[in-house]
Amino acid sequence: MTLAQSLRCSMSSLRVNYVPSAMRSAKHFIRLDEVDRSVIWGEQTLGTAPRHEDLTRSFSVMFMPEVTISGDGLLSWSGPEKLLALDELIDRCEPTQVKHMMQVIEPQFQRDFISLLPRELALHVLSFLEPKDLLQAAQTCRYWRILAEDNLLWREKCKEEGIDEPLYIRRKKVIKPGFTHSPWKSAYIRQHRIDTNWRRGDLKSPKVLKGHDDHVITCLQFCGNRIVSGSDDNTLKVWSAVTGKCLRTLVGHTGGVWSSQMRDNIIISGSTDRTLKVWNAETGECIHTLYGHTSTVRCMHLHEKRVVSGSRDATLRVWDIETGQCLHVLMGHVAAVRCVQYDGRRVVSGAYDFMVKVWDPETETCLHTLQGHTNRVYSLQFDGIHVVSGSLDTSIRVWDVETGNCIHTLTGHQSLTSGMELKDNILVSGNADSTVKIWDIKTGQCLQTLQGPHKHQSAVTCLQFNKNFVITSSDDGTVKLWDLRTGEFIRNLVTLESGGSGGVVWRIRASNTKLVCAVGSRNGTEETKLLVLDFDVDMK
Repeated sequence: MTLAQSLRCSMSSLRVNYVPSAMRSAKHFIRLDEVDRSVIWGEQTLGTAPRHEDLTRSFSVMFMPEVTISGDGLLSWSGPEKLLALDELIDRCEPTQVKHMMQVIEPQFQRDFISLLPRELALHVLSFLEPKDLLQAAQTCRYWRILAEDNLLWREKCKEEGIDEPLYIRRKKVIKPGFTHSPWKSAYIRQHRIDTNWRRGDLKSPKVLKGHDDHVITCLQFCGNRIVSGSDDNTLKVWSAVTGKCLRTLVGHTGGVWSSQMRDNIIISGSTDRTLKVWNAETGECIHTLYGHTSTVRCMHLHEKRVVSGSRDATLRVWDIETGQCLHVLMGHVAAVRCVQYDGRRVVSGAYDFMVKVWDPETETCLHTLQGHTNRVYSLQFDGIHVVSGSLDTSIRVWDVETGNCIHTLTGHQSLTSGMELKDNILVSGNADSTVKIWDIKTGQCLQTLQGPHKHQSAVTCLQFNKNFVITSSDDGTVKLWDLRTGEFIRNLVTLESGGSGGVVWRIRASNTKLVCAVGSRNGTEETKLLVLDFDVDMK
């Protein structure tokens, strides 16, 4: 029995509920005919053991109503004799009498060992319980409730689940003396309720943010309560995720916006006009216009004060966003650069020349050219150790960034892998074949394929995942929620009426409590807009 199981047993016995079940009867006592006699009578050193038939007969007479058993006589019996006598006695009792015996006997075997331990040790023992068991432990007795409400105990449970300390907890640091409420426990319960809302809560009408007329929303960013959408109408719009109002329209590009990044109050955009622009999200002011590329800026990745841009001119450029200066130019690709990743130390790029390159931006040196794809590279992920590339050749390749070696080739998709996300060695890939796959990049194994009767009916356009869920969008006009661990379909979060006839969900971005979807169409069947769904809970 594990420690956690022992604690559960203790909780069960300490609660005031001693009604015995139907199974708790004389059958729980050792019967003489079920045990090896040599063991039962082994304590006798002289003579021979009495026969079972003789004992049974004698005890039957002994327990006739008119027979009285003296205490001294009972004490003189051997262990096996007492067991057999009790067995016979219980067989003759009514259920209510057996229940009374249990109520008298059971407390003798209860041991609240937690209350006997020093507080620090008791908390250590309780730390082995699952959160749901801690909630049950709090109902056992007053002292257990105090222990089970311990703030540090629940902080560790939150840490195990990846739950950060929310702002509302930081504002409630003062706890009244004698008040055992745990802010971290509240955070855990809040997150559990949020997860439940995602899974099966009522889908409230989303906020509808209309803008960009009938143009395509090409890029989407979501951070805090701020949403930024970029469009082929040459503008970006800054929205409030709380009110749904358009706070700013960023005007300045002379061509469509095809890439963007955001951090705090800084927005960076790349355009077909061959420039990047750095914007102040609060004021809408254009701080810098970055010149240098000779064709469309198709991709970018921001890290701290530097951004790396990739262009259809086959080059990459490293910029200082505070000064607007171009620090480095990385040349080596022979076709358009389609995707880029940057961790502050190395740049990884994928291009239409079928190649993936790893760069040292400070020396402008190509450290590795990762060869293996047989068609254009459209998507990249980089965690500092592994490079993952998705291609039009239908394969996904996992590379060692230090050696440049291909570790795994992930096969199973039937078309272009247009979107991927990598966290803690788990990769989720979305494909134009309408499927989504979950991979373990350490083993190269496909853990799940998100398909079945509820699968997307057209190309997957975007995806995002966390420790519990995978969210996917598609050209079929839906946004779907899946279970990351099992791969099971949970439900549709968005279903456009025009889905299947032109309505498309182009991009999605999600936080812990909100989902932002960029929707529209290319044939006029769906108005271009953003939908904001809220899954937060009120903890008042």
